[in-house]
Amino acid sequence: MTQQLTPADAWLRLQEGNARFVAADASHPNQDASRRAALVDRQNPFAVIFGCSDSRLAAEIIFDLGLGDAFVVRTAGQVIDDAVLGSLEYSVAVLGVPLIVVLGHDSCGAVTATMNTIETGDMPVGFIRDLVERITPSVLAARRAGVTDVNSTVVEHTRQTAHRLVDSSRVIADAIEAGATAVIGVSYRLDEGKAVLVSGFGAVEN
Repeated sequence: MTQQLTPADAWLRLQEGNARFVAADASHPNQDASRRAALVDRQNPFAVIFGCSDSRLAAEIIFDLGLGDAFVVRTAGQVIDDAVLGSLEYSVAVLGVPLIVVLGHDSCGAVTATMNTIETGDMPVGFIRDLVERITPSVLAARRAGVTDVNSTVVEHTRQTAHRLVDSSRVIADAIEAGATAVIGVSYRLDEGKAVLVSGFGAVEN
């Protein structure tokens, strides 16, 4: 098994991969046949990326990762539900992953839909309504802080989601307290491809 990284080491590795992606110098690591064969009976991802389902936010690409590097969970607007919590707790308790990244992005459709609902009072149909209801507290928190544009609201939603994740999961909170895991909020800028740290729980600096 690969030597376990610290939360700070894991974040540094993601930053390095994102820098390569931004510079159009991606190395596309761990994507060959030997890597595929080595992962048949085991996995040891060094990070969890819980991000939005948006097609422009492909986690393994923007962080220049390969097979077995990241445990990825995605929902529209990075909305937390029981399945998400179970998946993230599995990554920490069973796989021992040292870093959870909550990944938001510019021009998020789910956040935009929520902002529109708050402005107009018109609720969307079907299960889209559930997404909007779960994002609403973040949008309201942003507005209380005087934030009204979508991209800044996404940053606030990313911060709120990271906080909500730690509050909701005793497994994850205990791992943070023990220094085994950190949870960070990261906002992705679509135009430049850069992933920017916006919040954190646990040590992510050496």
